[in-house]
Amino acid sequence: MPVYVAMLRGINVGPHKRIKMERLRASFEAMGFERVQTYIQSGNVVFKSGKISTEALSKKIEEKLSADFGFAIPVVSRTADEMSAAVKNNPFLRERGIDVEKLHVMFLSDTPSPAGLKKLAEVTTPPEQARCPAKEIYLYLPNGVAESGLMKANLERILGVVPTARNWKTVKELARMCGGCG
Repeated sequence: MPVYVAMLRGINVGPHKRIKMERLRASFEAMGFERVQTYIQSGNVVFKSGKISTEALSKKIEEKLSADFGFAIPVVSRTADEMSAAVKNNPFLRERGIDVEKLHVMFLSDTPSPAGLKKLAEVTTPPEQARCPAKEIYLYLPNGVAESGLMKANLERILGVVPTARNWKTVKELARMCGGCG
């Protein structure tokens, strides 16, 4: 059975959209997923499932979570191989002077249009950097997320796809967990 990662956007941030990880794991198990594991409280789930496209998987999870928790939760899913590639392909790791503590990856529901990428470039102001080779945007935010103009922009509207961001430590841990889920 293939291993997948589901990344939920916008849960357990502030007082709304609160979900206990035990209940989240139970929802995933009720969908027939196996070896369900969560990582930190921000909605990262690693599990095994029959072969399915990540788009169909995200839709199935969104529908179940909406029914179980009573609010919409956007989900972006990746295969274990895609998570491994996201780690391996980070272009900032090949640059000198990059503080890995300031790296993030924004996972996208689909590849953004050229017009969306142009708008992304327009809202990315130095010293911040963004690179989007496909369905991930690699971010270098040297002043941190809280001070980032890029993270304050409405990237879903700008890009026309659903984004959800994870810090570099989380991305690496999710990829590692995929290897242990098999």
